[in-house]
Amino acid sequence: MGQHAVDIESQPQTFQAKWTANPDPTALPFPRDNPPFALTAVDWHQLSITDDQFTPHTWENVHHLISTGQLDELKRWPSFLKAYLAWTAHIKAKYGSATQYILQQRLFWEPLNTTGSFKFELVNETPFADSADYKIIKNDWTYAVTEGISHIVVWSKKQLPVDEVGALTHEGRRLVEEFVKREFRDKAGEEVEGTKVQWFKNTTILQSVRALEHIHVLVRDVHEEVLKQWMN
Repeated sequence: MGQHAVDIESQPQTFQAKWTANPDPTALPFPRDNPPFALTAVDWHQLSITDDQFTPHTWENVHHLISTGQLDELKRWPSFLKAYLAWTAHIKAKYGSATQYILQQRLFWEPLNTTGSFKFELVNETPFADSADYKIIKNDWTYAVTEGISHIVVWSKKQLPVDEVGALTHEGRRLVEEFVKREFRDKAGEEVEGTKVQWFKNTTILQSVRALEHIHVLVRDVHEEVLKQWMN
């Protein structure tokens, strides 16, 4: 893709600033009976409280939720969730979907197809084998975590092997584990696995962007220079 004009109006920070500063804790960015996407009971609870009333996830809690498969329990700050809903409605109206926004404003990738899971020209058919076939960026809509934890998303042009519900197969997990060790654990200086790096991949039902392959990586107490190198 060539040069793209930066869409300031649609940047997540624009919505985050507005809703973090909103003085009315009961305000919603959508009609109560018409949210931009289906909300869970957990979401509705988050929307009913303020940031001050919420305790962020600790590293240990994140590990527990990932290892027990309770990914739907990962929550955003209440103000962040409101901003995310407002942003989602805006993006759907302007771009048609969050997927199109990410393609055009974050990844700058040109898909070969327009329906289903996107396919791209690849340098290497093996996922994560060539840096031209994936992109590491900060998660614009991070979960509420304690200080020192950074939430990263790795977007891949190549789909990973998954089962019928979108969970990684044994081979898919091996590919991700090898990549995470090489790219994140080793560079973070992690000596004991899980102390500095954790990762997960949402099953299909939990994914907000299903047509683009991605995994989530959380790192803690990593030097700012290392973070910058990842998210170039």
